[in-house]
Amino acid sequence: MKRQLAAYAGTMIVMVGLDLLWLGVIAKPMYQQGVGHLMADKPNVPVAVLFYALFGLGLVVFAVLPAGPAPGWGKTVGMAALFGFFAYATYDLTNLATLKQWPIGLSLIDMSWGSCVSAASAAGGKTLMDCAAPL
Repeated sequence: MKRQLAAYAGTMIVMVGLDLLWLGVIAKPMYQQGVGHLMADKPNVPVAVLFYALFGLGLVVFAVLPAGPAPGWGKTVGMAALFGFFAYATYDLTNLATLKQWPIGLSLIDMSWGSCVSAASAAGGKTLMDCAAPL
């Protein structure tokens, strides 16, 4: 159980940190320009917490834990990148299919970000899991 909790903690630390940087600084102007008319003035924090908790759990269950102990890095990062791509693609492609004037460029960048942040987050989770005491 210690390894699983370490995997979750490492995944969450990296994911939340990177996403705060991405959404709050790096990509904020792009999102404001592309879909600013849809954005809330303030995020719904409880819903955001629920998203991160569930998405992080998904990364751990489907990418970090199945790779097992070291080495397993290729499997961890690859599966996490796919998990992120499919999850973000579900959101972005649904928006492209159902919303007027949803920017395709934003969707492509967002899907790429989903892959990258997921891979990096799972790497953080695997790092802490591998440092934790064996089962």
